[in-house]
Amino acid sequence: MKAIVPEDIEQPIAIRDTLRLIVDTTPALIHTGRPDGYLDYFNRGWLDLLGCSLDEVRGWRWTNVIHPDDVADIVQKWHAALASGEPFEAEARVRRADGEYRLFLHRKVPMHDEQGAIIKWFGSSIDIEDRKRNEGNLHRVVDATPALLHSARPDGYIDFLNKGWLDFVGLPIEQMIGWEWAKTFHPDDIEGCLAKWRGALASGEPFQAEARVRRTDGAYRTLLHTKAPVRDKLGKITKWYGSSIDIEDLKRAEDALRRREAYLAQAQALSHTGSFGWNLESGELYWSDETFNILGYKRTVTQSLDLVFDRVHPEDLALVRETLRRASEDRNGFDFEHRLWLPNGAIKHVHVIGRPFKDERGSIELIGSVMDVTARRKAFEEIKALKDDLYKENIALREEIGKTSMFEEVVGTSSVLQLVLARAAKVAPTDSTVLITGETGTGKELIARAIHKRSKRSERAFVSVNCAAIPASLIMSELFGHEKGAFTGAVQRRLGRFELAEGGTLFLDEVGDLPLATQIALLRVLQEREFERVGGHETLRSDARVIAATNRNLQPAIAAGSFRSDLYYRLNVFPIKLPPLRERREDIPLLVNYFVNRYAKRAGKEITHIRKKSLEALQEYLWPGNVRELQNVIERSLIVSETNEFSIDKSWLSSESQPPASAASVNQTSNERKRIEAALARSRGRVSGASGAAARLGMPASTLESKIRSLKINKYSFKDV
Repeated sequence: MKAIVPEDIEQPIAIRDTLRLIVDTTPALIHTGRPDGYLDYFNRGWLDLLGCSLDEVRGWRWTNVIHPDDVADIVQKWHAALASGEPFEAEARVRRADGEYRLFLHRKVPMHDEQGAIIKWFGSSIDIEDRKRNEGNLHRVVDATPALLHSARPDGYIDFLNKGWLDFVGLPIEQMIGWEWAKTFHPDDIEGCLAKWRGALASGEPFQAEARVRRTDGAYRTLLHTKAPVRDKLGKITKWYGSSIDIEDLKRAEDALRRREAYLAQAQALSHTGSFGWNLESGELYWSDETFNILGYKRTVTQSLDLVFDRVHPEDLALVRETLRRASEDRNGFDFEHRLWLPNGAIKHVHVIGRPFKDERGSIELIGSVMDVTARRKAFEEIKALKDDLYKENIALREEIGKTSMFEEVVGTSSVLQLVLARAAKVAPTDSTVLITGETGTGKELIARAIHKRSKRSERAFVSVNCAAIPASLIMSELFGHEKGAFTGAVQRRLGRFELAEGGTLFLDEVGDLPLATQIALLRVLQEREFERVGGHETLRSDARVIAATNRNLQPAIAAGSFRSDLYYRLNVFPIKLPPLRERREDIPLLVNYFVNRYAKRAGKEITHIRKKSLEALQEYLWPGNVRELQNVIERSLIVSETNEFSIDKSWLSSESQPPASAASVNQTSNERKRIEAALARSRGRVSGASGAAARLGMPASTLESKIRSLKINKYSFKDV
């Protein structure tokens, strides 16, 4: 199309004057140039903005109004456009008539004659100062958000990562843009992630994938990566925006609770995060799109604090008003949670963080984020409830199979077992504290669960704690809970087992291994029925029945000062001692039959006969591991069995626990006892550890413990040797 120029084009004077009047009255800033780059015309808008005449900016004198730091760059780009004949575009600051520099976007396009030669350049300039400032604010908001955010060009080239991302990987942006980010991904995950990303680029559909990323400390963390395209009016993708959320902890929770995989998939759903900016000088607010979504407003509304207050739950309104008032007066940030009450009646929990920022003009802005944590709260509550369910009774009473059975492995008709069951049945309806003693594998927890099942608390939780399996530094928190910030890693309040067992039963297994400090706290709960969380000051009441168990003789521990006598008498209100399997051999045929049927059904096998010699061997064996060991031997036998007859390999029965068969074996046992006692004397009764008796004898600590029990050696008598 042939253009019309106010100068140099021969036109009737009236038409040319009319065109110049139109160009001069337009609000746009327009100028023209000759083919050699000489600017020969600036419209009235330009001259008014600069406060000068045409002669003062004509030719190359226009560079006098350009900011000194920008002159070299814009002149270089202008010469390059003149040499190539390509359109010109550059940003440069221009000095207005009032002396203030404003950033402008300058564009020039060439006009060609019929032979293709450039005969004129036409240019326009747009003031982009305000837009640039808003982009800067948005950049700071994005950097302030705790989420890991990034953007990419339509071809997939990553061109921006926020501070959260760079801090996470510990790398400068130059080592992350483009396709360099792939170097931080786990080698096993990168190909799958790249394949999905290329598929999203080809289809234009949103992208989502899980992949492990190497954190700055070298550890790989699983992140959920999402990217969504932004399109222009014609539907063409102009940008991709993405975020990555650390879901490593949720993935670990999924591993720990594999039986609830369906639920854990929901627990991994992303919580939405919105950004905001609040200028404390002007009161101006900025909300990101997600902030509008969280607050339930359309993007056409004008942001204001009143709109925020209208959404705040009435019970939290005073808190929100006071927090924002202090922030506006003290110019400090804030970090707190409150609830929103939306018009549809839905209640959201949001975590709001604001940090002060001082711009180049000295104005203070609070830049921050608002995160919808409703889903996260619900997910963690459901996870906690699931863990509570695992603590509660999960072994139901089985139908009797022609024999007396309290439930599960407590099977038998022997008089000693019936005496135990009778005592358990008597104490069950009461709230008395019970102390169950017996060797490993005799079923102490099963008896505790049976007592709970027959008690008036049976509808509430049964919570089990293995005191020996929890580190001494964590046992207080495990039993009594802790407050947020009570110690390093306590990022939120956590309920203890006493609170989880409220109204139900708390089973303390291996209670003899409790540290002394924990024994004092436990004694207080038993005496006063009250406790405090670690790091807290609130006194909490407890209505949990306590059943304790131990495979140790606590009397030597009391004498040695490692177990409190007052706690012992509080626990030993109603003692129940479980007999070892060797003292109720008449129950072994019943147990064998029960376990054979149980594991055969599980393995899909049909056992029609039990070999007599195998049964006799099982009855002759002393069973140092008691019912648990018997159960393992039967399960192992059924795994390798290829017939419908049940038999065992006698080599699986440990010879060291068999009755002595000769004088030689007696002498060997005596020598072994002497060796063990000598090692215990040198280690002062300590079994495990670098200086323990097990290390001195060159055997595992668990093996030595088994030998000590079978030889009936009192290891505690060597502590003061």
